[in-house]
Amino acid sequence: MKVQELQELLDFIAKSGLAEVNIETDQFKISVRRQAEALPHTSALLQNPTAPLALPASVPTSLPSQAKEEASPSPSTAKLVEVKSPMIGTFYQSPNPDSPAFVNIGDHIKAGQVVCIIEAMKLFNEIESEVSGKVVKCFVENASPVEYDQPLFLVELD
Repeated sequence: MKVQELQELLDFIAKSGLAEVNIETDQFKISVRRQAEALPHTSALLQNPTAPLALPASVPTSLPSQAKEEASPSPSTAKLVEVKSPMIGTFYQSPNPDSPAFVNIGDHIKAGQVVCIIEAMKLFNEIESEVSGKVVKCFVENASPVEYDQPLFLVELD
């Protein structure tokens, strides 16, 4: 199975809301299981699948109400965009523990710039920003689990 096919499968499973999936063929066997406490957050996060892609973030217990407040910009914050996680996995700020973070609060980023890594099923995926601007906030702590479409960073557009 190719990495792209695996990513599409993970995205499909994330969108479906299933708690557990087992797939077995002659070449491979895949078992995906969600934590029970993460399921309510997943359904709340998937209500707006057309939102701009953002970087990964950990799931705070009050995420649904916070995400709705921050996702609907007021006139004074109209230039703020959330970078959301494109997959389920573990969020990492740097390529390894000894390296500096890809981005920090206050850094200016460009579209296509790597902002973090998400580990999913032993695969380390570099996550690139789809927008250019200044990083205003990071919603996730290093080495924290993230859900599909979970806000990772808040970026003020250039």
